[in-house]
Amino acid sequence: MKLTLRIWRQHGPTGRLVDHDLDGLSPDMSFLEALDVLNERLITAGERPVAFDHDCREGICGACGVVINGEAHGPRRATTACQLHLRHFRDGDAVTVEPWRAGPFPVVRDLVVDRSALDRVVAAGGYVGVPAGSAPDAHAVPVPKPDADTAFEAAACIGCGACVAACPNGSAMLFTAAKVTHLGVLPQGQPERWSRARDMVAEHDAAGFGGCTNTGECAPACPKGVPLTTIARLNADLLRAHTTRRGA
Repeated sequence: MKLTLRIWRQHGPTGRLVDHDLDGLSPDMSFLEALDVLNERLITAGERPVAFDHDCREGICGACGVVINGEAHGPRRATTACQLHLRHFRDGDAVTVEPWRAGPFPVVRDLVVDRSALDRVVAAGGYVGVPAGSAPDAHAVPVPKPDADTAFEAAACIGCGACVAACPNGSAMLFTAAKVTHLGVLPQGQPERWSRARDMVAEHDAAGFGGCTNTGECAPACPKGVPLTTIARLNADLLRAHTTRRGA
């Protein structure tokens, strides 16, 4: 295959799109492997390689987030950029690759952005802060199947930030809702359920993320399929946190 990768190059306060022509690519390569090939050629030519985040390359760490042809992680649903294969493009295509675009995600270099704002949201309450002792025996705490399924669905979030990149408001509400929900529906997460919702949403807003207006662009962009209903569950917990004494 032959592709033209139109990549955002930035080393400083401003950047621009630069075309890089690649040929001899295998359709079975992942998108990140194509970037590896490009970087090998750039380094051989004495040029600066393209900086991009990556780690597991198995779709579970959330590090590889980039915007490909205007879509977070690319054109395939439920697929991270590291699991996107070149066979989903046509020979000769021009592919535009950009970093996440959101105020709380400043560009560090090229395709790398600082996503530590998501870490601060989790640090604001995405944990159980009471002494829990040693691990309980299996099935020691009964959890209804619907609650277990909901918790597992929310816990699938890998924190990549695709929801932020896809949202026209730059909101991280789907991420925040996932982190609140996967603890809030389990028995172990009940002691701090209301303060968790309140504190994490407060940090979300303080970090500069936009408000959720239910445009619904976040859920289709999520590579792990976290549903939009997760935000509705967060809103219910947040309302209770602000209207009950336990949420005070």
